[in-house]
Amino acid sequence: MLKVGLTGGIATGKTYVVSVLRELGCEAIDADLVAHQVIEPGRPAYHDIVAHFGREVLNEDGTINRAALGAIVFTGKSHREKLNSIVHPRVYEAQAEWLAEVAQRDPDAIAIIDAALMIETGSYRRFDKLIVVYCDPELQVKRLMERNRFTREQAVARTSAQLPSEEKLKFADYSINTSNSFEDTRQQAEKVYAELRKLQPGEGP
Repeated sequence: MLKVGLTGGIATGKTYVVSVLRELGCEAIDADLVAHQVIEPGRPAYHDIVAHFGREVLNEDGTINRAALGAIVFTGKSHREKLNSIVHPRVYEAQAEWLAEVAQRDPDAIAIIDAALMIETGSYRRFDKLIVVYCDPELQVKRLMERNRFTREQAVARTSAQLPSEEKLKFADYSINTSNSFEDTRQQAEKVYAELRKLQPGEGP
């Protein structure tokens, strides 16, 4: 099985790229969705978050209000690091379980994990290959403002909290630029998929 990491800044188009790769035959999981699951009530990360950040980050039903939590962690590096130290180990554990399940089901699979902070946390080292998705920085801010209804200041704060795309690209085995049309992005994803297939036993020349 080929283990592939896919990363990129917030609002760079990772979700669309993953959807194309999944359509082509890859197995894929979104680390953000896993992160949502590990902070559900009753899970260890939930209790640690409430103990550190307080009950003001909770909704009326007791679930974590991710917008309220995000407003706190994006105001300071120490808050962000604390949250990451709580959530990331649980996310890695869930990812490892998923990879083991895929390998058992299909030893020839291309298994992709999509995670925004893969390079920042060093977890990219766990993968055979790394794909970096990026777009023009100004377009990234615009997309985030439209998607999340952020002010420009809020959007810039979120993008600035992550490693710039030009730095992420230094770690890439493959890169996909989503600045243009969906069709252009799809064609780039198809080329990357073809390259990944060549790395599988019995594939390629």
